[in-house]
Amino acid sequence: MTHAVLSIGSNLGDRLAHLQSVVDGLDGCVRAVSPVYETDAWGGVEQGPFLNAVVIAEHPDRSPADWLRLGQEFEDAAGRVREIHWGPRTLDVDIVICRDGSEQIRSDDPWLTLPHPYAHLRAFVLIPWLAAEPDARLWVAGAEQPVPALLAELDARERAGVRPTDLVLSR
Repeated sequence: MTHAVLSIGSNLGDRLAHLQSVVDGLDGCVRAVSPVYETDAWGGVEQGPFLNAVVIAEHPDRSPADWLRLGQEFEDAAGRVREIHWGPRTLDVDIVICRDGSEQIRSDDPWLTLPHPYAHLRAFVLIPWLAAEPDARLWVAGAEQPVPALLAELDARERAGVRPTDLVLSR
């Protein structure tokens, strides 16, 4: 059984509906969903704020590549256009980690790098992930690290930029 942590975000159109489309599309695979947060865009491109959340999903037969393809299908269904790297988007689905049993899967394939190479630097990933999976751990620098410790290493402004909302994703 693979366990996947999916970071989802949207800053165009009906942002909440785009996030909900992922939860709905995962159907019976969803094990946990974080609260929804609003965050300023990351990556230096001027654009509107994002809604972000994390979804924890499991499936007996899905490989990491299957999770990636499914995430891309969700993005395509939401009308995602890839014009500007880190630019505005209707939906972004990132595979943060995949586990097979207790083992965190690692991959250096440029098509699918696992764990996500920037996850440990992004409060908008770590904060929702901890809300959905309080014992979360991420492979960084050759070892699994507790996500609370990684979050504590981030700049306080980065952490403060992840703002709770009253919005909820339904399972």
